[in-house]
Amino acid sequence: MVLKEELNFFEKVYDVVREIPFGRVCSYGLIARYLGSPQSARMVGWAMNASHIKEDVPAHRVVNRIGLLTGKQHFEGTNLMQQLLESEGIQIKENQVVDFEQFIWNPADHLLTNT
Repeated sequence: MVLKEELNFFEKVYDVVREIPFGRVCSYGLIARYLGSPQSARMVGWAMNASHIKEDVPAHRVVNRIGLLTGKQHFEGTNLMQQLLESEGIQIKENQVVDFEQFIWNPADHLLTNT
């Protein structure tokens, strides 16, 4: 059972993810911190797992704190998440973003206010 509060949190997550620029990635933890719930990185992950029914949420741009493609099993096909990132110019090696620090996007640095 999904609570109304969780749905609202999920929608806030999706709003942030929609802002991640082409060719950049963000982590679950950075999104949670931006939303004022730094201990909710796992809930951000749940939101991303549920986002695949929404075509306008670029879920492939959300990775873990060290750049691992931990959500890749939730994409159709064996390497779709990797293929989507590579089509944006992000190199992946062994399921991890190469030069992760170069591609990380922190919503706190780019969005004016918390959602």
